[in-house]
Amino acid sequence: MIPQLAFLSPERLLILLVIPLLVLAYIFASRRKNRRGMRFTNTSMLEVVVPKQSQWRRHVAVALSILSLVTLTAAFARPKTQVDVPRERATIIVVIDASLSMQATDVKPNRLDAAKVAAKEFVLSLPEKYNVSLVSMAGSAQILVPPTLDHRSVERAIDSIKLQESTAIGEGIVAALRALDQAPKGSDKAKPAPGAIVLLSDGESTAGRSPLQAAAQARTKKVPIYTIAYGTENGYVDLDGKRQLVPVNHKQMQQIAATSGGEYFKAATADQLKSVYKNIKSETGYEKADREITSRFAGYGLAFAVLAALGAISLGARWP
Repeated sequence: MIPQLAFLSPERLLILLVIPLLVLAYIFASRRKNRRGMRFTNTSMLEVVVPKQSQWRRHVAVALSILSLVTLTAAFARPKTQVDVPRERATIIVVIDASLSMQATDVKPNRLDAAKVAAKEFVLSLPEKYNVSLVSMAGSAQILVPPTLDHRSVERAIDSIKLQESTAIGEGIVAALRALDQAPKGSDKAKPAPGAIVLLSDGESTAGRSPLQAAAQARTKKVPIYTIAYGTENGYVDLDGKRQLVPVNHKQMQQIAATSGGEYFKAATADQLKSVYKNIKSETGYEKADREITSRFAGYGLAFAVLAALGAISLGARWP
């Protein structure tokens, strides 16, 4: 019910060691009372002197009292949990594959044009305080826009991306890391803004350094890579009068994401790509933060205490 529960003062939970002793004391007292009741042979006379009590109501009242003690002790130990809170700052590096395979028309009108539309929507949807950078990747990689708060300039640069030969995914990742180093550092006292790379490609690296080595470098710098394997297995391009299949290499994109500590997505249509970008925005837009939930446990304890009190009152009341 409460994931990742922890306590700021866990030593106070030692109070819970008293509970087994209380349970044993209750069991001992109940048995002793039953043995004393056996001394009376005229049970009808006993019922007149001492009204008969409901056993189950007495047990429920005691159980509620114990639950109240447990939850109040937990509240005394200052419980905390982790919640998602919006990031105030971050740097997002968008890497777009501009290799010739991106002219495949399995995604209408073609992979690159559809990718541009979705990437622009993604960039403009990011919070204003996020720095955004753009890297174009083909046989080499180029930082088209260094990290900036001017998201419109990134949008315009996306439109300028042109198709080129070869695919160097590893070079694209390294260029993204260089771009991340160019992000504004802020004041000396400010915590460095977290960074992430969003890499869209059909996932078939044909030039440059190993993508997995570059992904390992990103992991060392604690920069997750969110990979998007874009296209279908039936994609093809016509080069020099010959038709060549350009299926998506899902395995390579999965490995890059796993190696960097990021997450892998796949999109076979323009609508799916937009949905993927929304998921990535959610992933990068929040961070985990501790939140103390003492009041919640105190409320549980109070509720159990009130129910236990009502149970005790019902034991002493004469019901018609």
